[in-house]
Amino acid sequence: MPAFRTLDDVNVANKRVVIRLDLNVPMENGVVTDTTRIDRVVPTLKELLRKDAAVIVLAHFDRPKGKVVPEMSLKPVAPALEKALGHKVKFVFTDWQAAPHVDAKPGDVILMENTRYHGGEEKNDAGFAQMLSGLGDIFVNDAFSAAHRAHSSTEGVARILPAYAGRAMEGELKALQAALETPKRPVIAIVGGAKVSSKLDLLGNLVKKVEALVIGGAMANTFLFAKGHPVGKSLVEKDLADTARAILIAADKANCAIILPIDAIVAKEFRAHAPSHDYGVDAIPADGMMLDVGPMSVDMVKAAIDNAHTLLWNGPFGAFEMEPFDAATVKVARYAAERTKQGKLVTVAGGGDTVAALNHAGVADDFTYISTAGGAFLEWLEGKELPGVAALAAK
Repeated sequence: MPAFRTLDDVNVANKRVVIRLDLNVPMENGVVTDTTRIDRVVPTLKELLRKDAAVIVLAHFDRPKGKVVPEMSLKPVAPALEKALGHKVKFVFTDWQAAPHVDAKPGDVILMENTRYHGGEEKNDAGFAQMLSGLGDIFVNDAFSAAHRAHSSTEGVARILPAYAGRAMEGELKALQAALETPKRPVIAIVGGAKVSSKLDLLGNLVKKVEALVIGGAMANTFLFAKGHPVGKSLVEKDLADTARAILIAADKANCAIILPIDAIVAKEFRAHAPSHDYGVDAIPADGMMLDVGPMSVDMVKAAIDNAHTLLWNGPFGAFEMEPFDAATVKVARYAAERTKQGKLVTVAGGGDTVAALNHAGVADDFTYISTAGGAFLEWLEGKELPGVAALAAK
């Protein structure tokens, strides 16, 4: 990841600062129900105001596909942003052609309407990027979660105006660099989730970067199947058995230890509190489904964590939404959190299910860094260039 410019590299006094935020927050009956993403960008906004900047906020909400969809307006987000910031926020919905004429003075915070109302946003249309750039003097990107998209408001504007990372973006990039590019070794990664097919690039990149890779979730079933273990009625991508074997071979060549479950919690029904039993992976019954890894596997993962200085986590071990199939995820999460609090482990986690699982385990605040980015976090783990980050590179 190249060096990037931050707010330390610019004087924003009396400047109009166009800032890209992620305000795609949960909403119910026109009220924001979770302010996590808003809270993360408040420090950047407060700093800009403290330094006498005029702040013009760009953000998207949902997928209106270039049309004005009233229920996808950012207007209901303005009060939540205002409350979190403790400062007046003015909402403006104007013809984008008139955007350069939006009046913003030092101390103002103006929230513009959903950028995806414009058909050029997701196409990274040069004309739309030019309109947006007319709003300000400099550009700040504080939306890492949208940095994997080359859109007009993430990459296009950054190619026109002097561009800098906001404090949330800066924190995210530094945490990710420290976790995979310049980590304290050994590094262990936990990758879970339902399908191998959705994480092929991720697995292929990680085996070259980490000393140990723990594979959990239903995707572990595919690897177990590829190694000849019985899988019963478990969720398995049997057509990817050859791919799983190729990943195992690549890991061996890269001296990356692959850690697969040695036992599993098996039930005959996919439902909470379904009768279940712990089986070794060589003895999975034909009518059973593996819904979580077993206690011996948990102990094995804990031992691997003991040997690591850095942990990357993306994806739960089992069907963590349903008790008792959340047990492995909760136990490992709490163990990793305890090692982190003891100063023995750097823990970086990300992805929607992962964040939900760590919150469920009650340890999200104890990890070194939690990314709420989802797709951008995953693409970074895959080793892909993120257009919104590349546009911030120091020249």
